[in-house]
Amino acid sequence: MTAGSALAQRDARRDDGRPPRQMKDDERQRMRDDIRDAYRERQGRPERPRQMSPQERDKLRQDLEETNRQLRRK
Repeated sequence: MTAGSALAQRDARRDDGRPPRQMKDDERQRMRDDIRDAYRERQGRPERPRQMSPQERDKLRQDLEETNRQLRRK
């Protein structure tokens, strides 16, 4: 955080004109821990598979149909 943004936050006011409530140290630490945990969980998840193009879906469907036909013949 830069000094300018820290000062801008200090002068921020709520809609009703009151200054914002300052976070307590334990609230701030809890928020840091929550963010860190969420980031770690996201790192462990596998990437979302990319969407197949219509041509790729068509090819996959054809391959599956052909494989099924071959299995039935056996």
